[in-house]
Amino acid sequence: MYEIIKAGGWLMWPLILCSVIAIAIITERFWALRRGRILPKYVVAQIWTWYKKNELTNESIHTLRESSPLGRVLAAGLMNRHHSRTVMKESIEEAGRLEVHEMERFLNTLGTIAAVAPLLGLLGSVVGLMEVFSSMTTHGVGNPQALGAGISKIMIATAAGLTVAIPSLIFYRYFQGLVDEIAMSMEQEAIKMVEVLQGEREREAASAQKQGLAQPPLRESMVTKK
Repeated sequence: MYEIIKAGGWLMWPLILCSVIAIAIITERFWALRRGRILPKYVVAQIWTWYKKNELTNESIHTLRESSPLGRVLAAGLMNRHHSRTVMKESIEEAGRLEVHEMERFLNTLGTIAAVAPLLGLLGSVVGLMEVFSSMTTHGVGNPQALGAGISKIMIATAAGLTVAIPSLIFYRYFQGLVDEIAMSMEQEAIKMVEVLQGEREREAASAQKQGLAQPPLRESMVTKK
């Protein structure tokens, strides 16, 4: 392995560094973007249970916020549950943008590696070609060892650049799609929560208004008692 790295020239070291960084990012993102960690099941059902039992307190909202990224998004809306639907949605959207930004952490670096690695390989190829032409100028075409060394550097640098770039690009696209999918699921859960809570509030308000209209006015009830 060391002989291959040595034959590829000094540009192999930046490519090795890029490969190490890419592997670290891919491993970390696989761990951080686990669906069960970000989108635990039955969160909205738990919120509904708290709401029906009048247990939706600041303590329960704090517990929800600390549980998961989805919990933080929903907790932002619950903190404004006494306001209008628009205010709740705005607070949820703001928290959602922060969570999406967190889920996209290091992805720009991975995309940069996918773009830079082929260029480093190309640069290594150019350096190898320069050595080949320099050898031909100095020794002519009768020195196959010098020509072989230059050609070897061209091939190794190009192959190394593509070896780093291709998996980096694949995983960059995969994680981008995964983040978009998770963000869509978080949005659906948040909309479900808003519709449930706001719809219940509207039904309670309509019921209270209906009962108020069904009762006799205060003045009439007082006259009747007399």
